[in-house]
Amino acid sequence: MQTQRTILWVIFTMSLLFLWDGWQRHQGNPSLFGGPGVNAPKQTSASGPGAPSAGQATDDKSIPSVGSSSVPSTAVPGSQAPAAPGGKAVEAVRLSNELLSIVIDPMGGEVQRAEFLRYADTEDASRNVVLLEKKTGHTYVAQMGLIGPQGTSYPNHRTLFSVEPGARELTQGADTVTAVLSAESGGVRVVRRYTLKRGAYEVLTSTEVSNIGDSPIRPTQYLQLTRDASKPPGESQFYSTYTGPVIYTDKDKFQKADFGDIEKGKKDLHAKAASDGWAGIIQHYFVAAWVPTQGSAREYFTRKVDTNLYSVGMLEPLKDIAPGNKETVSATLLIAPQDQKMLAEVAPGLELAVDYGWLSVFAKPLFWLLQFLHELVKNWGWAIVLLTLVVKLAFFPLQAASYRSMAKMKKVTPKLQALRERYGDDRMKMNQAMMELYKTEKINPLGGCLPVVVQIPVFIALYWVLLASVEMRNAPWIGWIKDLAVPDPYYILPLIMAGTMVIQTRLNPVPPDPLQAKMMMWMPLIFSVMFFFFPAGLVLYWLVNNLFSIAQQWVITRKIEGKPIFGRAPA
Repeated sequence: MQTQRTILWVIFTMSLLFLWDGWQRHQGNPSLFGGPGVNAPKQTSASGPGAPSAGQATDDKSIPSVGSSSVPSTAVPGSQAPAAPGGKAVEAVRLSNELLSIVIDPMGGEVQRAEFLRYADTEDASRNVVLLEKKTGHTYVAQMGLIGPQGTSYPNHRTLFSVEPGARELTQGADTVTAVLSAESGGVRVVRRYTLKRGAYEVLTSTEVSNIGDSPIRPTQYLQLTRDASKPPGESQFYSTYTGPVIYTDKDKFQKADFGDIEKGKKDLHAKAASDGWAGIIQHYFVAAWVPTQGSAREYFTRKVDTNLYSVGMLEPLKDIAPGNKETVSATLLIAPQDQKMLAEVAPGLELAVDYGWLSVFAKPLFWLLQFLHELVKNWGWAIVLLTLVVKLAFFPLQAASYRSMAKMKKVTPKLQALRERYGDDRMKMNQAMMELYKTEKINPLGGCLPVVVQIPVFIALYWVLLASVEMRNAPWIGWIKDLAVPDPYYILPLIMAGTMVIQTRLNPVPPDPLQAKMMMWMPLIFSVMFFFFPAGLVLYWLVNNLFSIAQQWVITRKIEGKPIFGRAPA
């Protein structure tokens, strides 16, 4: 009974934790497990680096200003972006390779759409996943431009650029495709190139800044991602993943700056100045990040731009440019799935975009093992099955000890029931009698729980590995399971899993307390309902785990009870 009480208290405590987490997210507060609240943040005043100061002229809050003395003081340009000649709409530039298609708006060179050509949308398989997008109700764009001292109006993401003609799709035999845009403003001419390479998710940008004025200049380039705080489409209400800004530097490592914290004007959310690192926004399975040339000084910022609209990025001061001279600065705009191997090759720390949180110490080796098994079987579903079995075998001694304790408890359940009936409401005498019985039968009341507690971090880490792995998207297993990242369309796996939980309940000792017994009977139904909405890959993991546990528990229980494992008992 003590074992059952401990298990029930663990379940009760975890349930309260998840309920509290759900309430926090409903109120718009960050989740305990990462991710913003489900409600849009409440409007407050802008703050942090780049926010307009009192009395400063601000025609466009989306253009950052310098917030550190390490970079020359600048102000938001006072001039408006020029209109298209003749008032005609400016045609967007579409650039694509075999993996990625982007749309660049000549009005500022803003990357306002990015589509993954090899990832189908989970809600509509006939469409591809679109990460960056600018439409009514949703904004997620990549912007860059130049800012200078008070009164200047260098080309920024509100300046109209001219587009040079050229190929827009990667042709056979070519390794790159490039779009070239140019603009002049405030005595500065900018020629910017956007390049897509074959087989890559990086948009390589090169900005040539020419001083066509009469005085030396020292502009500052800004690189930023601007997004609203909405959750990604198709995100489940039954689990929470982090969506929001992140900044990485070699000194301060991986830091999250939650939309809600930016809204509240919280300070010290991330590193401010460095000569390395990157800034981006992550969401379930995908990441967008600006990666400037490593070794160049930059100032990181996060800030509120408008109601439910936020920016994360950096400011890079250029060298002094004399009249008639020019300076070229490069940066990479990464728009990619969270493929850890690929991300690690782009820049240090980018692989941390796959967010395991404090469980990384367990999750990373498990993901490495999952990849290794996939190389053997060439199917992510079977790789999950094998990984679950490997983990179960690794914990076999601990689980065997737990099941032996539970089998002994089941064997003495009739005696415990008799003690309950004998002593009635005298709980002190009943507990003393129970302890004597445990001592006589050599049973540790906590023997069934402690081995399980030791394994919890590993199994939770495995859960997050399967939840966060973009490799599960569009990955089939067998028959009706066409995508391990979405729920089972026919609910077959959740129903089988519910059946395995019922079997496990029957194998466990029946609690003497009728209320506890009823709770144990209802648990399979409650948990199975949750798994109806979980990705098929996660349900497969839990199902295989349950099947292996049932077999292990049945064998140990038969041995404890002195019954043969196979065949009939000897006469």
